[in-house]
Amino acid sequence: MAVQLPPPLDRALRLARVDFAPAHRPPSAARIVAASVISVVGSLAADAALVAIGTAIFPATRGYVHFRFSDYAKLTVIGVVIACLAWPIVTRISSAPRWLFLRMAVLVTLVLWLPDLYILAKGDPPQAVAVLMVMHLAIALVTYNCLVRIAPVEATGAARMPASGADRYASRRT
Repeated sequence: MAVQLPPPLDRALRLARVDFAPAHRPPSAARIVAASVISVVGSLAADAALVAIGTAIFPATRGYVHFRFSDYAKLTVIGVVIACLAWPIVTRISSAPRWLFLRMAVLVTLVLWLPDLYILAKGDPPQAVAVLMVMHLAIALVTYNCLVRIAPVEATGAARMPASGADRYASRRT
């Protein structure tokens, strides 16, 4: 007996491609761990590179409090770990996990820009805040790509997913 959801909730879940019936296996734990480690290291490297570039382009931002490794590293690691925990969950609830995870990454990045805009409004240097915003974007790009490429879903024998990465949801639309 199937559970009948209220129509608005059912519509929202279908729109988000949450169907709880993926025709793929979630990535292996080993791949998730590898992707997570690479995501953390890659994100921290991207942060450090962007701080170096930002302070070279905008010398007035040298010494900016949020450009200290200890300041951005802990927040970067926490955010990346949360994203890495979310990926296997998304692969279990959606038959189009890459589609859904990309949109989640965009949404989370936009939300994480809100504190940046707040510190800008408080009077922090615009150039420094711009670098912080680019750092958030870089972390999202690194983490998304590491997870979906290093820890992709595994096609089952009965339902092979196209090599192009197209989601099977598109073929079920009516």
